[in-house]
Amino acid sequence: MDTVSSRFIQGEGTPESVWQAWLRRHPLPAATTAQIVSPARALHVVAPHPDDEILGCAGIMRQAARLGASIHLWAVTDGEASHPDSPRWPAAQLANERTRESEWALHRLRVPATRYRLRVPDGGVEPQEDWLSARLARCLSPGDTVIAPWHLDGHPDHEAVSRASRHAADASGCTFLEVPIWGWHWADPERGDFPAERAIAIALDADDQGAKRDAIQTFRTQLDADPSTGRAPILPDFALDRALRDIEVLLR
Repeated sequence: MDTVSSRFIQGEGTPESVWQAWLRRHPLPAATTAQIVSPARALHVVAPHPDDEILGCAGIMRQAARLGASIHLWAVTDGEASHPDSPRWPAAQLANERTRESEWALHRLRVPATRYRLRVPDGGVEPQEDWLSARLARCLSPGDTVIAPWHLDGHPDHEAVSRASRHAADASGCTFLEVPIWGWHWADPERGDFPAERAIAIALDADDQGAKRDAIQTFRTQLDADPSTGRAPILPDFALDRALRDIEVLLR
């Protein structure tokens, strides 16, 4: 499937109403976290930017923790490039604030995760792919599960993280799964962009949904407009609608 030319994150993207209508007509195979994460092993979530871990798989992390699996969050960048030329958010200050938001989100999610801050430059993951893959591989064990963004997610950092994570997982004998994050924005299910044949849906109960919603509210740097530049929020309501479903979707 060659969709490189259409992977643009701009405008409001594919509305959640379109996705919901398509999902009703094409229900995804149901799976459970217990089927993809062993209680005796670890779950590694590789996040290109602070908040990707919550947007993509907050519920799965909660469920894996309840199973007894150890949770490891790999914060690849600090997200310091999300507000370019902003007097309100100079890069160094933004990096620290987004790190704090991510840490607090895990607390609000009530997930006892070990968080690794790798400090790869935001927007510069691709040149560091080999380093990232080797860094991850040193901490992976056979039987672990690794979740990273979809390799066609539409953001260069997301796609580079996906490639590096898959390489490390394959080399280490781990289960590797992809999670669409910005892919929901650019993809159009009616156009055949979404690889439904590889998708599984993990159901979230009301408690998991509420905890995820609460954790997302931690990311004020992304949810609030920037008055110093006049720019709109990075995560407007139409983007959040796609993250607040009663399922989380993974690609095998």
